[in-house]
Amino acid sequence: MIPRYARKEMTDIWEPATKFKIWYEIEAHACDAQAELGVIPQENADAVWKAKDVEFDVARIDEIEAVTKHDVIAFLTHLAEHVGSEEARFVHQGMTSSDVLDTCLNVQLARAADILLADMDKVLAALKKRALEHKNTVRVGRSHGIHAEPTTMGLTFARFYAEMDRNKARLAQAREEIATGAISGAVGTFANIDPRVEEHVCEKLGLKPEPISTQVIPRDRHAMFFAVLGVIASSIENIAIEIRHMQRTEVLEGAEFFSMGQKGSSAMPHKKNPVLTENLTGLARLVRMTVVPAMENVALWHERDISHSSVERGIGPDATVTLNFALNRLAGVVDKMLIFPENMLDNMNKFPGLVMSQRVLLALTQAGVSREDAYAMVQRNALKVWEERVDFQELLLGDAEVVAALGEDGIRAKFDMEYHTKHVDTIFKRVFGD
Repeated sequence: MIPRYARKEMTDIWEPATKFKIWYEIEAHACDAQAELGVIPQENADAVWKAKDVEFDVARIDEIEAVTKHDVIAFLTHLAEHVGSEEARFVHQGMTSSDVLDTCLNVQLARAADILLADMDKVLAALKKRALEHKNTVRVGRSHGIHAEPTTMGLTFARFYAEMDRNKARLAQAREEIATGAISGAVGTFANIDPRVEEHVCEKLGLKPEPISTQVIPRDRHAMFFAVLGVIASSIENIAIEIRHMQRTEVLEGAEFFSMGQKGSSAMPHKKNPVLTENLTGLARLVRMTVVPAMENVALWHERDISHSSVERGIGPDATVTLNFALNRLAGVVDKMLIFPENMLDNMNKFPGLVMSQRVLLALTQAGVSREDAYAMVQRNALKVWEERVDFQELLLGDAEVVAALGEDGIRAKFDMEYHTKHVDTIFKRVFGD
């Protein structure tokens, strides 16, 4: 990813130096297990650890690979330059390249998931804070972008919290599923390496042994992982879209924080644009872009091909780095965003009383009017509010049929705003607990 949308904590995971360090640890731990089993001399296993503090020369490995056309062989050659060719002759004993590559990739993805889980905690904390802060701040709910019935800003934040909480659980499951390793040799049969080597290496790296690999770890695990990242990205966009709509000039119920010295437009000095949430919408597209290639990587030829390899070299860093950046940006946006309760009430009253139409409809049916007749009685008055911006309650009080069914006091009683917020506490307990 480009530096503009990258954070060092995540990009470090994907640096070549980090990758080679993990490769080294896989090989060194495998040598320890081989020595313990009596397959190789202990002194050779010990010699490999002489390189534990070495910073592997990425340029030198690239130089060797230019000749060998094989990245793992290039690394092993460079390792022997540090350890000694005689001492290193048992390194990679019984292993195949995928044992190193796949196990390393899953270590990187698991580490990335740990960072992303922490990022999600930041988002959840920001959403919960704003939900509690605006638990009873009334705003109009919208369906199809049109005024529907009253809700609260707190409920808006609470539903986003619940969505992200589900996503965190999904990511935790995906992290567990991806955290497997394979040191099973050519075509995965363990013919040339004892399964106990795999168990040892996985234990040291915080992985579980892959129950059955071919020459690669099954890619349905990776498809699941990237699919979850895609769902999280979609939820980020869901929140971002709501904030962008709130910030529209004719709505202005909420807005991104506008810092001192910030400029909204090179041409129009008055502009305050929702640039951060628009950016989040774009970043969500980039993360989702990695999902389909991950799905297509599941189907490989026989016990192994490398059609997945080039894909994963791109989507591994791209998806995790982008999502790491997006989650941190989202947490900041939610935490600092501005809320305008007065504008919410102004918006509610643009069509005075109209949001109470369903309550009047239900009252008429309870008073003995058929649903069809009740709907027609309410709608003929509601349409006048749309067209003339007159007060809905006053129109109903002037409608003889409605007054005959409900009475004037009965009509007025149906315009109590607290009627729509009476179960907010119940919903909050469901989302946040007691």
